[in-house]
Parts: sequence; C-alpha cells; structure tokens
Amino acid sequence: MPSAGGTPALGAPTADAGDPAGSAAENATQYCRNMVDAARDARFARQAAAITILERELEQRTAELERKKAEYQEWVKRREEFLKKADESVVAIYSQMRPDAASLQIAAMDPDAAAAILAKLSPRIASAILNEMNPSAAAQLTNAMAGLPGKTANGDKAG
Repeated sequence: MPSAGGTPALGAPTADAGDPAGSAAENATQYCRNMVDAARDARFARQAAAITILERELEQRTAELERKKAEYQEWVKRREEFLKKADESVVAIYSQMRPDAASLQIAAMDPDAAAAILAKLSPRIASAILNEMNPSAAAQLTNAMAGLPGKTANGDKAG
C-alpha cells in the first residue's frame, strides 16, 4: 500500500532496479513456467518417434518370421511329396533286383524319385545299390535323401 507521499509502504514488495539477483530469479522462474509445456511436447514427440521406429522394426521382424515360416512349410510339403513318389510296389520291385541292375535304372531316373525309392528301401539294399553307382550320382542321391540341396549337371545348386 503506498503511503501518502506515493512511496510504497514498508514490507510491500518492490521492483527495485538495484536488486538484480531477485529480478534474475524471477525471470528464470517465469522462463521455466513458460518452457514446461514446450519441453513436455518435445519429450512426447521424441517418445512417439521412438515408438514409431520400434513398431516398424517389429513389423519387419514379423514379416521375416512369416517368410521363414512359409519357407519351412514349403520344405515340409516338398519332403512329403518326395516320399510319396516312392510307391510301395516300386520299392518292392527294386528291393528284389540285383544291385548292379537297380543302380543303372535308378541313376537314369529323376533324382527326386530315385532318392525317394532309395529312402524307402532297407539300408542294406540301398547301400548295395549306391555302391554300384557312379560316386557323384550316389552323392547327389544321398544329399537328396538327407534333404540337402544337390548340384545339377552344370554345377549349379539345385533346390
């Protein structure tokens, strides 16, 4: 409350130009109050950007897992078809043949069908047939039986 002479009453706050520390503290407080919303918005924007990046990475990883799953299912499907190619009657025929005659016929067959037949034969008979074959053809059929990609005649990987 000002006094009659226009001077402030004792104990009332004054904006004294001679008190720079009080004025600086008041300015700093006011600045912080003004910046709180902007800082909060900036923090929110950084967090939102980080979440967006993480979501994108998660989508990429999920897509990669889906591709791997599809690849695995395709492999299982091919393996089942591979084993179905060897009809039981054909297997019975090859199991009764001499190994040298069977090896010539199996070597001339489609590699998948030949490997399927060999896989269904007893190990003793299959090994006797493979023993009579050209080593590279026997290796290719063995790789096919094991589910490994073989090499074609021109050296390219098959499967």
